[in-house]
Amino acid sequence: MRWLLMTAATVFDLSFTDNHGEVVDLSRYEGKALLIVNTASACGFTPQYAGLEQLHETYGARGLVVIGFPCDQFGHQEPGDDGQIEQFCQLNYGVTFPLSTKVEVNGGGTHPVFSFVRERSTSPLGSLIKWNFTKFLVAPDGRTVTRYAPSVVPAELVPAIEAVLPVA
Repeated sequence: MRWLLMTAATVFDLSFTDNHGEVVDLSRYEGKALLIVNTASACGFTPQYAGLEQLHETYGARGLVVIGFPCDQFGHQEPGDDGQIEQFCQLNYGVTFPLSTKVEVNGGGTHPVFSFVRERSTSPLGSLIKWNFTKFLVAPDGRTVTRYAPSVVPAELVPAIEAVLPVA
């Protein structure tokens, strides 16, 4: 699927389609920190779903929104449809955070959310995403983005998350 690319001042100017087919305007999360992750159900990093859910449960009330974007661009490690992905995530990891429909994170069909976060973060490997479970922490300003490698487990993000959470 091709996505209409637009110029966005902040990530909150964008939207995505959730795994139930509903369009979610990220503006509903304005002023909150977002943890955007490209996910896959059959990857060596898949157990990170548990840590992502823990972050969601621990920091959600303080202004963190975790969003999983299933992607099948790396080793065909997300072969299921939206319903199968949701069922897998709930049964195996108790996932309650929002999931999008499957997206592309590289190439001509790159989802606008990933175009945005890739452009606003740096990586020694360049702007392309190299594998599943690449994480992007977006500050509540919607502009400041920090990128984390797939090997960075969710618990390691706690200091960075606490540093960007909105003040209560």
